Amino acid sequence: MSRQQRCDLRNGLLFVSPWLIGLVAWELYPILASLYYSLCEYSVLTPAAWIGLDNYRDLFTDEVFWKALSNTGFYAAFALPLDLICGIALALLLNTKVRGMVFYRAIFFVPSLVPMIALAILWLWMFNAQYGVVNYALGAIGLPGPRWLVDPAWAKPALVLMSLWGIGRAVVVYLAGLQDVPVHLYESADLDGASWHHKIRHITLPMISPVIYFNLILGIIGVMQVFAVPYVMTGGGPARATLFYTMYLYDNAFTYLRMGYACAMAWMLFLLILGLTLIATKVSERHVYYAGK
Repeated sequence: MSRQQRCDLRNGLLFVSPWLIGLVAWELYPILASLYYSLCEYSVLTPAAWIGLDNYRDLFTDEVFWKALSNTGFYAAFALPLDLICGIALALLLNTKVRGMVFYRAIFFVPSLVPMIALAILWLWMFNAQYGVVNYALGAIGLPGPRWLVDPAWAKPALVLMSLWGIGRAVVVYLAGLQDVPVHLYESADLDGASWHHKIRHITLPMISPVIYFNLILGIIGVMQVFAVPYVMTGGGPARATLFYTMYLYDNAFTYLRMGYACAMAWMLFLLILGLTLIATKVSERHVYYAGK
């Protein structure tokens, strides 16, 4: 390297050094430290003691761990498809050309800006079995309202329904994808006499499939890490019906001070999300269409 090249390299490293320091101090070190502590018995208050894979072995015999995992799986199995379907349907409706469409789009997007804690308290009152507006609306049409958050059979479905409140961000992404669908494809379909549902199935969905895939991956990450709303609303109850994976992880780390065990849970969650993401990517290879390929 010439003297000028060495000078340029030094100056470049100096400019990126704040980012490199932040990456090492706030991301790389915590990741490596959590991996090490997952192999230790560590309570924060005492030095870490190496125990190998014992924390991971204990996970497979922990009944509460499997309960939390099954609750999370139930929530993911219903909330994720429901959010995808409703998000696409809303985006299609909001993509029509009617007067005041900007106002309607804002109505569906604004709820996603509500802070999680305020949202949880709001829905806590809405799901109240005696005075909640949800049961009042059901009673107005002659349907008995369930005891949403105090009945183990209805607590998770209530949270699944509540997840629709925040689909505004996904709808905005779908709308952006819909704007890129070539108009001439719809015009050709109209000339061939295609119905509206044929156009959605054979034109709209294939053309926005990359956007659907993007929201699917974000949705997988989101539903597997659900925490704030159920933690505030139910605290894991009733009868651990809403004890999700991240809530049990939090309890182990900061309530029981089993930091090593919590780190092992965190790495298991990482592997689970990674596996689901790889499966979704593999399955979508035949269904995602990229223009130009």
